[in-house]
Amino acid sequence: METAIERFKKVRAQTEQLVRPLKPEDYAAQPILDVSPPKWKLVHTTCFFETFLLEPHLQGYPLFDQRFSFLFYSYYYYKGQRVARDQRGAITRPTVEEVLAYRSHVNEHIERLLHHGRNEELSALLEIGINHEQQHQELLVYDMKYILGHQPFPEAYGPHFLTQEDPSPLHWLEYTEGVYGIGHHGDGFSYDNEHPRHKVYVPRFEIASRPVINEEWLAFMADGGYSKFSLWHDEAWQHIQAQGWQAPLYWQEQDGQWLSYDMDGLQPINPKKPVQHISFYEAFAFAEWAGYALPTEFQWELASGKFPYGQVWEWTYSAYHPYPGYAKAEGALGEYNGKFMINQMVLRGASVATAQGHSRATYRNFFPAAARWMFSGLRLVKNSG
Repeated sequence: METAIERFKKVRAQTEQLVRPLKPEDYAAQPILDVSPPKWKLVHTTCFFETFLLEPHLQGYPLFDQRFSFLFYSYYYYKGQRVARDQRGAITRPTVEEVLAYRSHVNEHIERLLHHGRNEELSALLEIGINHEQQHQELLVYDMKYILGHQPFPEAYGPHFLTQEDPSPLHWLEYTEGVYGIGHHGDGFSYDNEHPRHKVYVPRFEIASRPVINEEWLAFMADGGYSKFSLWHDEAWQHIQAQGWQAPLYWQEQDGQWLSYDMDGLQPINPKKPVQHISFYEAFAFAEWAGYALPTEFQWELASGKFPYGQVWEWTYSAYHPYPGYAKAEGALGEYNGKFMINQMVLRGASVATAQGHSRATYRNFFPAAARWMFSGLRLVKNSG
């Protein structure tokens, strides 16, 4: 079993391995609000360990640069002022070289801290920090894909983080009605939004054995799915009209053939791969068109042991709300999940970009209904009532 130091070092090295295919010019790019510059991610994840572990727990810890907490914090209002989210791409200094030196500085001192021994509080903070970095590793993949894929001549990242074909015919998995326990239980790390475990009544339902694949999405498009207002929520209809959406993100039509940009470059659509880079708006409209529904997050969690998942995050028809009895942590760590519990929808599962060991059936991912730069897809459900 890996020690805490070994696991910390492994996760930190994985982040730096992710950015190696980038050129220096890529590190500061922020083409849209959702995308954070890769350089920002490298520092932000490091600030967590410095702020929550080193400053309060390692006596005499020397700050690498007191400006970094202002430049590279995100949403921790508790920690004071910071650069606005839409201005992250304007930060050209510190340089990439200085950023990597900062990461090395913090890594060295975290190892020193851990060699002195750990108490329960320090162990919990270290575990949150590791999982926080793993979350940002996945977001970093999304960001790099968007940065490279929206160049005038899209650039390939490499043969990594590619979904796989699923040629199996769709079949339906039945789940009987009942009152079920929902939420995390047992050993292992979990976030506060997965607690407390509680009872939920779920009527009988059937859930698809696999996510929706590209050939099914192409049929939706060919049938005018993006032009039939009756399939869409009004908010969604207004949004897709304003944005001119006619296909998932990264899809483009050339000479009558649909192509898609992926990490290995611009390629013809593979009909058997799961559709990805769709918003909740689009997932709902497709389910309407197909005559089915999106699962609730409770249906998804109950049935998740009966099907494989992990190619794409799967939209549910559940708003991101606290579970009954949810308690937000004190201080800055209380901002981690709780304050986002409005105007977001839950996705379940994992994607090909999710860090190894970071997924579980109770994990509650969440994004606004219009978001689609992440690796998102859908699975259908039959509701029997």
